[in-house]
Amino acid sequence: MNAATVAGKLPMQSRKETVMLATNTQLRPGAIDDVGHLARLINYAGEGLPYHLWRRSAEDGLDPWEFGRQRAARETGSFTYRNAVLAEVDGDIAGCLVTYPIADAPEPTDYSRLPAMFVPLQQLEDLAPVTQYVNVLATYPHYRGRGIGSRLLDEAEKIAGTRSMSIIVSDGNDGARRLYERTGYVEVASRPMVKEDWECDGRNWVLLVKQR
Repeated sequence: MNAATVAGKLPMQSRKETVMLATNTQLRPGAIDDVGHLARLINYAGEGLPYHLWRRSAEDGLDPWEFGRQRAARETGSFTYRNAVLAEVDGDIAGCLVTYPIADAPEPTDYSRLPAMFVPLQQLEDLAPVTQYVNVLATYPHYRGRGIGSRLLDEAEKIAGTRSMSIIVSDGNDGARRLYERTGYVEVASRPMVKEDWECDGRNWVLLVKQR
């Protein structure tokens, strides 16, 4: 499941402030017990779009949040705990990263088989082969402004090795774009959102790439 990545409405910080605020943050690999947090955090990252789609996709009687937890609990796929890194502050989950490499030669995508709301996201992801894709970068609202998003973004680059980086963000999320752009990401493409009955501030999905 693809989702636009957002780090929240992050305030501007100096590097010194970011280092000081992030010192008590510990990063660890995702675990199966984290799926509840991953479902909630990807919903923050996608500005409510994941829950909107889970509600439409869940079978009758199944809680949409449980549907999201089931997706996070998969052993394969893109949105899975196996691709996740969790950020903890004093033992509490504060945020997460979900990242994976895009294949050098991805199989052609049949966009007609995707929900219309996913098509622009998948089109942009398909424009970034041979990159490390940041699928989710999110923090809980009460942990924003502490440099956790920057720590997680640094971790994604360590995981990537020599690969270039890619991320998709809403053009309505100015704070997230500032975070990415000040660390070297540049816009390479955009696609209009397909909203149907989903509401958000943005109008376009934007693909940002950091060459390395």
